Amino acid sequence: MVLKQKEGWIEVITGPMFAGKTEEMIRRVRRLEYAKKNIVVFKPEIDNRYGESEIVSHNKSKTKSINIARAEDMFKHVTKETDVIAIDEVQFLDGKTPEIIEHFADQGKRVIVGGLDTDFRAEPFSFMPTLLSIAEYVTKLSAVCVKCGSPATRTQRIVDGKPARYMDPIVLIGASESYEARCRKCHRVYRKPKPYKER
Repeated sequence: MVLKQKEGWIEVITGPMFAGKTEEMIRRVRRLEYAKKNIVVFKPEIDNRYGESEIVSHNKSKTKSINIARAEDMFKHVTKETDVIAIDEVQFLDGKTPEIIEHFADQGKRVIVGGLDTDFRAEPFSFMPTLLSIAEYVTKLSAVCVKCGSPATRTQRIVDGKPARYMDPIVLIGASESYEARCRKCHRVYRKPKPYKER
């Protein structure tokens, strides 16, 4: 079933790094631009890897965006005339994000968000499980494991050429110099506690 625009809904594009989440978001935004929709694109100001006022995919596709420090900052830019709200790297925003996104959807707006579903530990990233639960549509993308070529669903953090330690900070902005796409088998986290001992 495809919802009508006046109903409003939430779409989540998720997966590990290098899966093409931003590329998919830009593709959807461009289609909506062709349809003459009024679109506002946001990204967290912490993510300054490729530019200050654009979202940019790893293969250099880009579209204009507004930097925000908190989810509440979106209210300054969203109006009654706004049809679509797009947010890249949504996992870097604060804990009020899910309720604000749901508010916009309840107001009849199409909200498209992209973000990591798990952190470098392969554990749920912040409020992403909540967004996945309240969304009408979820697109989960995979990358290619750099070690074995299998579908990659995890993000491997690399520090000084080695896997990151479990107690390292969750947020570390970076790209191919700090992260790799890995499958479950090839993903490593140094000193990650094991919940069950091998039998």
